[in-house]
Amino acid sequence: MIELLVAAALAMSPPQESMQESQDAGTRLEDIQVTGRPLEALIRDFVDDVAAPNTGRNLARWDQGVCVGAANLQAETAQYLVDRISTVAEDLDLRPGRPGCTPNILVIVSSEPRALTAALISRSPRSFRPGGSGMDRGGARLRDFRDGDRPVRWWAVSVPTDSYTRQRAIRLPGDCASCAPTILAPLPSRLSTRIVDNLDRVIVVVDLTKLEGVSVQQLADYIAMVSLAQIDPEADTGAYASILNLFEQPEAAESLTDWDLAYLEGLYSAQRTQAQPGANRSEVVSTIRRAHRDARRDDAE
Repeated sequence: MIELLVAAALAMSPPQESMQESQDAGTRLEDIQVTGRPLEALIRDFVDDVAAPNTGRNLARWDQGVCVGAANLQAETAQYLVDRISTVAEDLDLRPGRPGCTPNILVIVSSEPRALTAALISRSPRSFRPGGSGMDRGGARLRDFRDGDRPVRWWAVSVPTDSYTRQRAIRLPGDCASCAPTILAPLPSRLSTRIVDNLDRVIVVVDLTKLEGVSVQQLADYIAMVSLAQIDPEADTGAYASILNLFEQPEAAESLTDWDLAYLEGLYSAQRTQAQPGANRSEVVSTIRRAHRDARRDDAE
């Protein structure tokens, strides 16, 4: 289905102007000033604020590899975005797609994002709401994705998956009764599960008219954060050193910060076999806490 979106995006808008690159810099965890709040609480609040799993599901992530595509940009800028997002993915032990692969992360830049988004949803509604339980965030949030005015908007589709076979673990509209997924649990348990949530596709739409003061590196890292994890577009992250503050505080971070990287590393190192709701959130919290402790120790040496 995403091939239809690529073709539609290319047909709707001409290539946009390139953006200026910026130098690579980072913001360390310890740069943030916190008064009267324990570090553990701050970290847990950050995870709770930014994480946006689908209703009734655990946090999803990419399973094996990603293929990044960019539409409506000049070739040099598009290649930078693709390469940068792919590099962040590779650092998380994901396999980046080769040239010519079919994108499962599609970035589209437009000066009329609302019209573009509405047209894409109209042309391929199943690309956004496949119809399987727990695969998207619902109709109300899709309307917000379509009609909102954020500089960057994104929509993620995930799939409950059998971690043993890597096969889809839910039934979709149109599946025949005899070919519905069957999950054979070798050791049934209330404490563990073999069903995990994997990202299947992410569509990112960027408003070209709202990029003043934003470098292409900042934009690429912002998109990497929201396309490699399920991030809440309404999250208030002003209390944290994060690339997610880009459009409120463009000068605060030139790239993914240690907070952001620790979040992604925690997400991609989580075992995801615990059946309790929110179990992998706790693993992410633990990873960020370790990253903070290690950064403090390195500075002390």
